[in-house]
Amino acid sequence: MCNKFCICQTDDAKDLPIPKYMTEYAAGMDLYANVHETQIIPVGKIKLIPTGIKISMPENFEAQIRPRSGLALKYGITLLNTPGTIDSDYRGEIKLIMINLGEKDFEISRSDRVAQMIINRIEQVKFEVVDSLKESKRNDGGFGHTGIK
Repeated sequence: MCNKFCICQTDDAKDLPIPKYMTEYAAGMDLYANVHETQIIPVGKIKLIPTGIKISMPENFEAQIRPRSGLALKYGITLLNTPGTIDSDYRGEIKLIMINLGEKDFEISRSDRVAQMIINRIEQVKFEVVDSLKESKRNDGGFGHTGIK
């Protein structure tokens, strides 16, 4: 039993690296594709890509799953439901909902780095129901109310 940050790999992913930080000050750890044959994501299509990992974290933590910026810029590959949240009580395999917004079909091979995972501390809150909210300088201004320049 693990009461800290723990990871296990699915039986078919034991040969893959576990998530790791690629540079000294990186915020995110790279996640690897646990595919056994090349997967094609056609332009405009969605595919679920397994990572082969399961994690557990202490209470009051979450893992956020985010796209890799290089894949987004160069190929138009991103994740739906981003950032995806892995709650501290989830124990299933982390899978990625990937979409191709690019101009060409995209290939994913075994062990490709396809997303990143960031660990955050969270706090649960309890709302107090009130009849009105205290006014602020911004109030209800939103959706570009400060302009472009």
